[in-house]
Order: sequence, then structure tokens, then C-alpha cells
Amino acid sequence: MRIQLTSIYVDDQRAALAFYTDVLGFTTHHDIPLGDDFWLTVVSPDAPDGPELLLEPSGHPAVKPYRDALVEDGIPLAQFAVDDVESEYQRLTGLGVTFTQPPTDIGPAVVAVLDDTCGNLIQLIAPKTPA
Repeated sequence: MRIQLTSIYVDDQRAALAFYTDVLGFTTHHDIPLGDDFWLTVVSPDAPDGPELLLEPSGHPAVKPYRDALVEDGIPLAQFAVDDVESEYQRLTGLGVTFTQPPTDIGPAVVAVLDDTCGNLIQLIAPKTPA
């Protein structure tokens, strides 16, 4: 068993695609029209055949209260691994990305939390190599 696809709800699929590709650096994998929406997935350029992230429309009535509660409590909806959180923080803040938590050493890893501009908080994490 392996993870092949996971979803993140977004307010605007086209804006989300621009943020996730142009800013975060993912690449478009699928962009298939489905009525008013799209089957829109991105992948890491480091693993083009790896897990896909579906940028799913947030129209279901349960999505807004769920995401609002997570954001209010500062809980990230997803977590992305990076090699160096501080470097990504500097790169992304230079592109205008808002962070709700700067790079923070939590013991076994360094984390930071950003606002994806699409209704979600996203955590970046770089696990530390055991000494």
C-alpha cells in the first residue's frame, strides 16, 4: 500500500495552481476540465511519478467550517518536506509568501508554517539527521 493521491481544498483552482507551481515550485501533472472545475494535480519536480496533490474545489459545505477552524487554531492542513526550512523561508518570503510561524526548531525537526493564499496553512518540515 502506498499514497498515490491526496487532496487539499482550495478556494480557486487557477489561483491555487499558480501558487503551487509558480511560488512553491511544484509541477502540473493533470489539468483536466470537469464541468466548471478541473481534475488538477501537482507533483514534486523531484518525484514526477510520486504522490500527486489534488487541488480540489472547496465548494462542499463542510469544507469552510473545517478549514476555518484549522486556520483559527493555527493547524496546518498539509506538510511538505524540504531540505532546509530557513532557505525556503527566505526564498518564499522574498516572493511575498506570508508565514504564520517562522522557522522553529522543535527538536527532531525544523518547521515553519505558511498561508497558501487558498484557504490553508501549510507546514514545511526538515527532519534533522540523528547525531
